[in-house]
This record gives sequence, structure tokens and C-alpha cells, in this order.
Amino acid sequence: MAETPAVAVSDAPVPESRGSVLGFLRLARGFWSGPTAQTAWLLCATVFAILLVNLAINVGFNRWNRWFYDALEKKDGKTLATAVLAFLALIVIGAAFAVAMARSRMTLQLAWRAWVTDTLLARWLSEQKYYKLAVSDEGATAPESRITDDVRLATEPVVDFATGFVNAVLSAVTFASILFVVGGSIQLPGVTIPGYIALAALGYALVMSLSTFLIGRPLASAVDHKNEAEAQFRFGLTRIRENVESIALIRGDDDELRRSREGFAGIAASTREVIRNHCNLTWILNANAFFAGTFALLLAVPKYLTGELTLGQMMQIGSAFTAVLGALNWFAENFIPVAQWRASARRVSLLDDAFNDLAFDEPESGAANVAFTEGVDGAIALKNVSLRYRNGRAVVDSADVAVQPGERVLLAGESGSGKSTLIRAIAGLWPWGSGEISLPRGARIGFVPQRPYIPRGTLRDALAYPLAGSELDPVAARKALEDAGLGYLVETLEAEAQLDQTLSGGERQRIAFARLFLQKPTVIVMDEATAALDVESETRLLTLLFERFPEATVLSVGHRPGLESLHTRRIALKRTSTGARIDANAPARRWGRWKRKGPRRRMRFSEWGRGKLRRFGKREARASAPASDAPG
Repeated sequence: MAETPAVAVSDAPVPESRGSVLGFLRLARGFWSGPTAQTAWLLCATVFAILLVNLAINVGFNRWNRWFYDALEKKDGKTLATAVLAFLALIVIGAAFAVAMARSRMTLQLAWRAWVTDTLLARWLSEQKYYKLAVSDEGATAPESRITDDVRLATEPVVDFATGFVNAVLSAVTFASILFVVGGSIQLPGVTIPGYIALAALGYALVMSLSTFLIGRPLASAVDHKNEAEAQFRFGLTRIRENVESIALIRGDDDELRRSREGFAGIAASTREVIRNHCNLTWILNANAFFAGTFALLLAVPKYLTGELTLGQMMQIGSAFTAVLGALNWFAENFIPVAQWRASARRVSLLDDAFNDLAFDEPESGAANVAFTEGVDGAIALKNVSLRYRNGRAVVDSADVAVQPGERVLLAGESGSGKSTLIRAIAGLWPWGSGEISLPRGARIGFVPQRPYIPRGTLRDALAYPLAGSELDPVAARKALEDAGLGYLVETLEAEAQLDQTLSGGERQRIAFARLFLQKPTVIVMDEATAALDVESETRLLTLLFERFPEATVLSVGHRPGLESLHTRRIALKRTSTGARIDANAPARRWGRWKRKGPRRRMRFSEWGRGKLRRFGKREARASAPASDAPG
């Protein structure tokens, strides 16, 4: 049940959505500056403290290498035994802090992802942005995929990158210092090079990083294209799952198979490009993995042979050199994950940009909008209302019409003339246009689309939606089901079931009518609400609805000829080059007896409705009579 909407539509210019890494970071940094700031910074401090402890443990392992191999070179059994015990202690301590690091890092990842997810969900599912995004021309397709997969892929790696980067810097400084001190200087003809092994490590790492960047640079865009193709393919499969019945009935299997294969062909082409660039990068990374450890020892061999270095110092240099290279090659080794993260971050940023663009359509933007006001006479009035798509294409042009309280108005017109758009605007859903819509004060709007939404859960939950099923009186729920022609489902009221998959189209529409009986709206808006019902059921339900709520104002869209006799007024939409225009003077047809009630006249539904049903039943009986009974 919707209250009088306060949604307004803006004519303000909308900035182009680009989607960028910086855009994602602007969105995500709110985790460290809002209500969650204390938790965020505490987790970050914990991770940093454990990083320092792990660095100290790594330095301990490096010193242990020198200690152990010096004892081995001297064949000092007692020292070797002590070194083994110390090694076991280092392993236990290192494992404990590794677990602590994993726990704190993953907790930080989860907290950050939860904040970004909640922020995007709140923006998507507020002020009908989910609807506006679906009917706009924004490029942020498949928002559910962006909020689930892309948010995870855009947040979790950042924590890994940040901890890895900080650890790389600290390790590079620490172990380069060890190399500088332990490796000492080397005397070459005419020159002395201090800390030559440390300088060699720095030069080696720079050459490797530059080579990796130049060779792997095309990989970033290849991964971006692959992720976009994956998202589009998944979106296409989701559409098939959501429309299985329609596809099956029209035998669309071959076409969907063709489209799905084309979608996967795009993935395959993008993946082949990723494979090609990945293989080019693997040449460098693989060669580096084999050569890096040996390179340091080769540099130290001359000093070992002259006795300036012990075996323990040689092993310490080799360990420290590997640590320095690992730190300095951090970017090169994370080139592929960074490219993958960049693609997901851009997709999340594009969704956030789309929400920002839609904010230009809100009343707070200060631009000209369709204004919603409260009427003083209880009527629904449209004053110079023009509706358009977000790209500016006109739908309805200069609509002026008034619907008096209690009127039942059928909105007619050829398909595509804007009937559904107009009633969605009246219900506060359509966000783009201009003019003024006046609704009765405190109006409770009951909106029934052609395919009503059925939430997950029990039948009682479906009837109570959008309220919780626990708030619905079971007796009232059973009565509503019986009135809607679903009495055979009363026994399943509390049973969990996949109702959105098992209910037919007609049953879904009956559920929507049952909701109306429970919600007691003052304004009823229907868009092909009985299209899936047979004529007899349509007549019975509408007659019962109008009889149950004679004071309610009704606006409905439908194409069946019989609907005209169930309404008191007909309004036609006629398409023109500047948008559809309303013909509010279409002849009104009235049936049955009327009685005067104050200044207005009302139809007595109980009389004409039942009479119409009796006449309809007689026609059906004659149509179904055996051929032998027909007159000759």
C-alpha cells in the first residue's frame, strides 16, 4: 500500500556516467569516515601491528639462517641442536601470527564489503531507484551482479593490496639494510661500491618491474572486457530463468540457445586475449622465479671465496635478497589481480554514478519537476502533465484531466501510446516529466500490475506484502483468498513454497486482488490487472472489488471490450508526433440505477453487477449447450 507519493521528476541535465577507480574509492572511503570509522580504523591498526610482528619474525628467520649455517660450517653440534629448537619456536610463533593476520585481514574485508553493499542496497532500493534504473537508459546493467560479485571483487583485494604494499615497503627497507650491512662493499678497479648487493637487488627489481609493466599493460583492458562479457552473459541467462514459461510456450529454445552461444563467444574471445597477454607476462615472472634466488649468491661468491663472508652470511644474504626482490617486485607479481580489481571497481563505480545521475531527478535537485500536491476535493487531477523517457523522447504531452472520487475510469488507446506510463506517473513511479498531479489527501494507493510480484516465503507472506506475514490476520487472509477465487489454496496458507515458480499468471493476479481486499485502498490503479483471467473471472472479481469499495477511485488499463461496461468513464490516449494526448471527452456509459448521495451520484453496484453476471451466465450456458439441443 502506497501513501500519497512525494516523488518528483526533474528536467535538470544529467552528467554522463563514466565509472572509474577513483569513483569507487570516493564511494568506499565512507567506511573510514562515517559511523563505522572507529571499527574501520581499529581493524586497520590491528592489521598494521600484526604486520610489524610478522616482519620481526621474518627478520628472526633471516638471522637464524646465518646462525644455523655458521654452526653447520663449524660442525658445532650443540649450537645446531639449539638452532633447531629455536627454529621450531619461530615456526609456532610465526604460524600463530599468520593466523592472527588472516583473521584480522578477512574481518576487515568483510566489514568493508558489508558497508559498501549496504550503502548500494540502500540507494538501489530507496525512492524507487531500482525502477528508475530499469526504465532509464543508464549503462549500469545487472545491478544485482554489481552489488554481489563486483563489490566483493572490488573491496576484498584492496585490503590484500594495502597489506601487501605496506609489508613490501617495510620488508624492502629492512632487508635492504641487512644486505647493505652484511654484504658490505666490493672493490673494483678504481672504485669501491658500498652495499653493492643491496644496490644490485634494487636495480634487478626495477628492471623486472619495468619489463612486467610494459609487457603486461594490455592485460588490464583485456581483463576489463572479459569481466564485462561475463556479466552480460550471466545477465542473459538470468533473463532466461525469469521468463522460462514465455520462452517455452513460444518455442524460443533455438533463439535463446543462439543468443547464449553468442554471449559465451564474447567471453571466449575476451578470455583468449587475456590468455595471450598472460602468457607474455608469464615469461618474465617465471624466469624471475628461477633466477632471483641464485643471482644474490652469484654476487656474493667472490667474497666467500676470499673468506670475507662465511657460509652463514652467504645464506643470510640469499634470504635477504629474496625478501628484497619479493618486496620490490610486489607490483609486478600483482599486476593481474590489480587489473581484475580495476575492472570490478569500475563496474561498482558506474552503478554509483547511475544513482548519482538519478538524484538529478529528485525534488532536492531544485530543477523543474512533476509536482505532486494534495487535492482539496478528493479528486485526482492532472494539470498540463507531460511525460518523457530519460533520453528526452516524449511519451505523453500536456495531459489535463480530472477523475472525481468514486469514478471508475478505463484508460484506453492503442498499444504503446503511453497508458501504462501515465498510470505509473499517477502512482508516483514514473520519474521524468513536468506538470502537476493532484491526489486526494492521505490517499492509499493500491497498484496492480499485469504480473504481480510474489515474494519468497509463505502464501500468507505473499498476501501481506509489503508487510510481514505475521501481521496478517489468518481469518482475514482466508476470506480474501476465497473472495479472489483461491479458496483451494487456504490449506497452504502457512506452507513454505516457491510461489513465484508454481503459481500461474491468473493465480498471481488473483493474489493481487486478494491484497486489495485486505489493504482497502482509496485509489486503485490497475494495469492489465485481469489479462491472465478468463472473462467470467474478470467480471466477477471486478464486480466484487467495485462493490466492496464503492467510494474508491479506480484507474485501469485494459483492452478487452467487456471492460468498458464495468467502468463509468472512458479516457482515450491518442498518439501524436509530440507524444500521446488525452481525449477526456470520450463518451461515458452508465448502467443500472443511480442514487443521489450528497452532491454526487453513485451507481448501485449490487443491482447492476449481479444482473450482468446472470445475463453472462445465460449466454455461457447457451454457448455450451449440446448441438442436438440447438434449433434446427
